[in-house]
Amino acid sequence: KKYNKKLISVNHLEGHLYSPFVQNSRGNPKIDFKFPYLGLIISGGHTEFVIFKNHLEYEVIGSTLDDAAGEALDKTAKLLGLGYPGGPVIERLAKEAGNKDFHNFPRPMLKSNDLNFSFSGLKTSFYYFLRPCVIPSDGAKATESRNLDIRQLASSFQEAVFDTLIKKTERAIKQTEIKRLIVGGGVIANLYLRKLFRDLVKRHNGSVLFPSYKYLTGDNAAMIGVIAGFKAEKGLFVKNIDGLDRIPRFNIS
Repeated sequence: KKYNKKLISVNHLEGHLYSPFVQNSRGNPKIDFKFPYLGLIISGGHTEFVIFKNHLEYEVIGSTLDDAAGEALDKTAKLLGLGYPGGPVIERLAKEAGNKDFHNFPRPMLKSNDLNFSFSGLKTSFYYFLRPCVIPSDGAKATESRNLDIRQLASSFQEAVFDTLIKKTERAIKQTEIKRLIVGGGVIANLYLRKLFRDLVKRHNGSVLFPSYKYLTGDNAAMIGVIAGFKAEKGLFVKNIDGLDRIPRFNIS
């Protein structure tokens, strides 16, 4: 009101879908829109499938029923005493272990025919697996009932989460028949997960778009600016500023 500026409200989940299209003055290549896209947002607060029909048109077709994928990684890292955020350190330890599955933790909801996720049970399974053991701070071996390498634990849990994401995405591709993917959110900063998605779309003769830089995977101003630009073109400005509120976990649809 003071500066007489128009205001645009933005759901940051929209930003994650637009993040691969962010350009910069250094020549980040322009990507043309080819709707529809199958979007997957993977972050600490959200894990959901979205059909990206057209500019500012979305349909949520699957989401997490409890913990998000990033949240599960963070909580597991905390159980291992690895600090926060957990995703990057789990990625590093898993890479040291060869990104292999040593302990075969469950893959939640793969037998369901829907596109929803649930990661709380996987986290609980990991907790009960870990509970009889003591993991020393140097990550070498457990000292009680069995020897455990913290790198193998991290790799196995990451593999369970990522395998679930990939198999659910493959189901989404088959159900929607959309082979153009957009994957956004902080978890897709993981280079190994990007490889898994590239392998997936290659099997289906599809394509996948990611944010071009790691700092564009998390919440950032650039993606919000892109959304604001499209909304401004359509004249979608806030009419009642006094009625505007913040909703931390607002859904995209």
